[in-house]
Amino acid sequence: MKDFIFLFRLNKESELKPSAGQVKERMDWLGNLAKQNKLADKGNTLSPAGAKTIQADKTVADAPHSEGKEIVTGYVIVKAENVEEAVEIAKANPIFEVGGSIEVREIARFIKGNE
Repeated sequence: MKDFIFLFRLNKESELKPSAGQVKERMDWLGNLAKQNKLADKGNTLSPAGAKTIQADKTVADAPHSEGKEIVTGYVIVKAENVEEAVEIAKANPIFEVGGSIEVREIARFIKGNE
């Protein structure tokens, strides 16, 4: 099994405060992953308050994003055999019901020395 990070993005700051029903849907989704032993790290919600973005030229923007209106709102780490399975797991997340998106990336494991 490999580890994949899911980065959750929303288009509007108003969606950062989910309803009770949305919270329940998200918790049910996480619970289902845990039951399948596919949840490596339940992750966390990321606050846009006080966020900074540092560009390649080292300019600093007072925003949790570099371009556009999307905001990274949180993450989880899941276990999957490959990226295709990770994508299928992500597709079941309720974020899509509010117009959000999920970026799926494999977590690279670097080997030190002769390990």
